[in-house]
Amino acid sequence: MYPSKDTLTTSFKGPGVANGKGFVAHSPIEINSSQVNRSLYTGIFNGWSTIGKASGLKGLYTGGIPALIGYSMQGAAKYGFYDYFKYKYTQIAGEEFATKYKTLLYLSASASAEFIADVALCPMEALKVKMQTSVEPFAPGFLAGVSKIAKAEGLNGFYKGLVPLWLRQIPYTMVKFATFENTVSLLYKHVMTRPKDTYSKVEQLGVTFSAGYIAGVFCAIVSHPADVLVSKLNNIEKAPGQSTGALAGKIMKDLGFSGIWTGLGPRILMVGTLTALQWFIYDTYKVQVGLPASGSSEPAKKVQ
Repeated sequence: MYPSKDTLTTSFKGPGVANGKGFVAHSPIEINSSQVNRSLYTGIFNGWSTIGKASGLKGLYTGGIPALIGYSMQGAAKYGFYDYFKYKYTQIAGEEFATKYKTLLYLSASASAEFIADVALCPMEALKVKMQTSVEPFAPGFLAGVSKIAKAEGLNGFYKGLVPLWLRQIPYTMVKFATFENTVSLLYKHVMTRPKDTYSKVEQLGVTFSAGYIAGVFCAIVSHPADVLVSKLNNIEKAPGQSTGALAGKIMKDLGFSGIWTGLGPRILMVGTLTALQWFIYDTYKVQVGLPASGSSEPAKKVQ
């Protein structure tokens, strides 16, 4: 349950690939999640049809490059620092305390990791959101989009959504890791009732995927209002002298309760599948380099 110091370097490598590729693959669903509203699309399939007719397959993968870069960096930082903080906090609190209050450990480690990971993600998230939610094409390509934001808003243009991003991602990640870890434990306790090391790697990875999907559903619900807010903030210019907090308040007031939940269905589909794939790819990577799958009690092999 608690990583050794020797395995921490490994924890930073695989998640970047899992996170980045996962978000690119889910771009068509995310575009619907961020753009679905009563004036544009009637639902997810109508959204795909409309975008496909207007822009072709390329339109469904708008924002794919910043998603790949941003979420690869975020994934490496999030999963890597999560294992790091689990290790450090266990050292500080002691093994007995960490075992007794393991959910508190999961929540603390994941919140600390996501705080750092979002600093790496924020610039690419700003560009991705602008590319995916602009009615007119925001920029002809990745570099053109970076240049456009830099010229118009400077550094603030890349980081004005950082606080809302923290508000979205930190609760999301806390729910993601704590739900996943506890679901894995429950599955091994009540469903896969034999000793964990008697199950094949494929069976253990099946547990990983199932727990990841369950965690993703909870994540989507918890973080959706902040996700809607981040999308709006990155596409609305502040009035002279207006603070980001004041603009956020105005957006939330204009959206109303029903507005902040627009697109939740597509987002549950996206985040549930994405979270399951991320954990599956991450655990597959761990198994390949000689580490145990999540929840496994077998000792880790030495990584060369």
